[in-house]
Amino acid sequence: MPQTNLSPRPPSSPEEWDAYFDLRWRLLRSPWGQPRGSERDSLEEAAIHLLLTDDTGRALACGRLHLNSPTEAQVRYMAVDDSVQGQGYGSAILSELEAEAKRFGASRIVLNARDNAIRFYEKYGYAVVQEADTLFGPVRHVRMEKPIVRR
Repeated sequence: MPQTNLSPRPPSSPEEWDAYFDLRWRLLRSPWGQPRGSERDSLEEAAIHLLLTDDTGRALACGRLHLNSPTEAQVRYMAVDDSVQGQGYGSAILSELEAEAKRFGASRIVLNARDNAIRFYEKYGYAVVQEADTLFGPVRHVRMEKPIVRR
């Protein structure tokens, strides 16, 4: 059975970047009939990208962070392969993205969560603040926020 290291890191090779974007597309866009390429946006170059793979290079989890302003960071494109749900991969990605936001000096983190992810984010201190844009027809999202505590 392939081993996995729970230390998220940026993709570092063309193969890792391909696996990273493929996971985003397969889990976040393909089920709603969205074409390849829809898993990317204009902020990719300025964002922090994190990936967890097994030792065969298969992407298991990913996420991205970018700054909306000097004080607000946003988490986007969080995805965890169905085969490893509930095993700490999403938590590892989110924790490292939060650490990056803190390093950038942001005072809060925002994200748009699908209904099935709200409880996950609430477990880490995020609170629903409003409805967010619904994507691809029936995919409802809520805006969530979390203050960054400085110690």
